[in-house]
This record gives sequence, structure tokens and C-alpha cells, in this order.
Amino acid sequence: MPPFLRRAMHAIALLGCIAAGAAHAHETLKLDAPKPNIAPTAPMGWNSWNKFACNVSEQLIRQQADAMASSGMKDAGFQYIVIDDCWQTSRDADGNILADPERFPSGIRALADYVHSKGLKFGLYSDAGSLTCAGRPGSAGHEFQDARQYAKWGVDYLKYDWCHTGPRNAEAAYTIMAKALRESGRDIVLSICEWGDHQPVHWAPPLGHLWRTTPDIGDLWDNKEPWPLGVVNILDRQAELWSYAAPNAWNDPDMLEVGNGGMTTTEYESHFSLWAMLAAPLIAGNDLSRMDADTLRILTNKDVIAVDQDPLGKPGRRMWKEGELEVWVRPLQGGEFAAVLFNRGKTPVDMKLSWDSLGLPAGQKAEVRDLWSKKLTKNVSGSYGSKVAPHGVVMVRVAPQR
Repeated sequence: MPPFLRRAMHAIALLGCIAAGAAHAHETLKLDAPKPNIAPTAPMGWNSWNKFACNVSEQLIRQQADAMASSGMKDAGFQYIVIDDCWQTSRDADGNILADPERFPSGIRALADYVHSKGLKFGLYSDAGSLTCAGRPGSAGHEFQDARQYAKWGVDYLKYDWCHTGPRNAEAAYTIMAKALRESGRDIVLSICEWGDHQPVHWAPPLGHLWRTTPDIGDLWDNKEPWPLGVVNILDRQAELWSYAAPNAWNDPDMLEVGNGGMTTTEYESHFSLWAMLAAPLIAGNDLSRMDADTLRILTNKDVIAVDQDPLGKPGRRMWKEGELEVWVRPLQGGEFAAVLFNRGKTPVDMKLSWDSLGLPAGQKAEVRDLWSKKLTKNVSGSYGSKVAPHGVVMVRVAPQR
């Protein structure tokens, strides 16, 4: 939708919460069932919004599922095909949510079956308000009915947004949908898309499998305007949230823009690398059926994906910053480390990863593998140095030698 409209809806929702939120602060619902352990690593998939917005259809979703299955993305670990806003049009006389009959003539169940036939998983979108962000019917007051419908349709993933919510209390609203999903008869990933306004890191882990930490991403590196955010804007907002994420409970800095054309190849490599260091969900947002070689190479870099999907589940931290230069470190299973040398500046810079940042003694020898160039350097001790391109990263995996 147009940025000004999204910002206006966001502002209205926030004003409503400020004006009447206190009256709803105790709107609570007990969760009787535990959250299903269906996201031991951050989810990987594709979502329609970044590229197609409201222009979604049965044909498009089948096309994207075909491309994910055949391009190598499925083999690299991507599995969810998620339809964002605008698939729904109204409710029937009994209150059941209805898909757009012109755009989805076969119905959602048939589409989910098709996605499943490709060995993939299927996701839908809804909203905790009366309307979605694009003005379609939301789930407020229909949470349990909608959850049962999703289960019947074979939905595996629900992205649940926060437009048109007025004075609702965020934690209470998401608790209702979490309970509804757990009583639906099907395990469904709950993606809490509340934009980080109500500090979901403090209440979302028992409810959802991932929660947005920031407003929407845009296909740009750095935006001086408040919306949408660029890659580095989001990175800065999430830098101190590393301690809140864990297996089955992930910080979500929003979807990937890789391949949408607004950034350079180097910037897209940085975007993908930094999201992997954050243990972020890797949700592609491009046209999978029209990827150029660089886009496919970035999205299917299995070495970078292995960092994102590391089963230890500990996000990386910014360990050092000086001006435009940063060093990020992430502990991995088995005593290894991932590290990123990050140059936000406009000129190439020689940078070093010090063993101090890894908690290793200076004399410790290690193998260092560059995850983009694939260069392997053995018997490194003390530090590892490399030239880093403008807006670029050098991402390495460090394996201490026994």
C-alpha cells in the first residue's frame, strides 16, 4: 500500500493505544497448551508482499512454489510459501473468512495442497484488527473461527499483523490468536507482526515463534525518513536484542529484499549475511520465477544459511564499532564462530577480526573460511584480516584447531 497510508494507519493505531490502552491492559487469556516446537531454527521461506503487494493470485503462488522447488532454494532450506495481505475479500453469513473468488478460483485448500505437493509448507496472512492493513477483513472477534479454518485448509504458518487495532492491548490480542491456533488441531507457526512498538521481546516468546522487532523494511540501504527502514536502520534497532532470541522463539527484523533491484549486489550480500548473523528468519521477498544469477547465488549460499540455521540458536552481537566499521560475532555449535567485518562507509577498508572478539587466546590456531569467496586459510592465530568493500562484508567461519 502507499507509504503515507500505512504510516497513517500506524499512527491511528498508536494513538488509540495511548488513549485507551490502560483500560485493556488486563485483557488476558490463559494459554493451556504449550507452544509447539516447530521452529527450532528460524523459519526460511518466501512472502508475497515486498514484490507483489496486493497483486496476489492462485497462479502467482503456484508459480512461486514451482520456482522455489526447482531453483535450488528448497534444497538450500527454504520451505514456506506465504500469501500476505489481499487474499481475502469478505465473510459469509456464518462469519467464515472467504478468499477472493476471482484471484483464487480453486480455493485456499486446493492451493495449500499444491504447495504441499512440492514438498513445501503453506502460509497465510491476517490481522489482529477489524481490518487488515490493506482494508480486508481482519480476525478481531473471529480468532478461533479463523484458526479452525486455517487448520482445515492445511495452513502451516500465519503472519498476524497489527493494523486497525485501536485500543487493543498487543499482548492480549496475540495471546488470543496463539490460543486459537493451539486449539485448531494443527501445528501452525505464529509470526507476530506488531512492528516492535510494544516491546514484544518481553511478552512474545511464550506466544509466537517469531516477532517483528521493527517497522517495515524497504528495498534500500539507509533511509533518513522514519518509514520504510533501510537495512542499516533495522540493524541498529535490533543490535541490542540478541539475548531475547532462542530456538523456537526468534527476533524478526522483517523480510529480505534481495533481488528486488533497489540495492547493489554487494549491499544484498551484506543484507543476507547480517540477517544470518542475527539468526533472523530468512523470508525472501522477490520474484522467485525471475531471479538473476546473483540473486540466486546470494539466496542459496549454503555456508551463510548454515550460520543462520545453526542449531545452537544464539544470535550474533556487535562486538566492536569505530565510525563506519563494525565487527559482529556469533557463537556456533561445536565451539566454532561466525564473524562479519562490516564496512558501512563509501571506500574500501582493511579490517581485522581479533581473537579477543571471539574469546580465544592469541596463540590459538584456527581455520578461517570466507563464506562468500570460499577461501580457506589454515593455521591462523591472533587475528584475521581482509579488505572490505564499501557497504560490504567479509563473512567468515572460524574453527579453532584442536
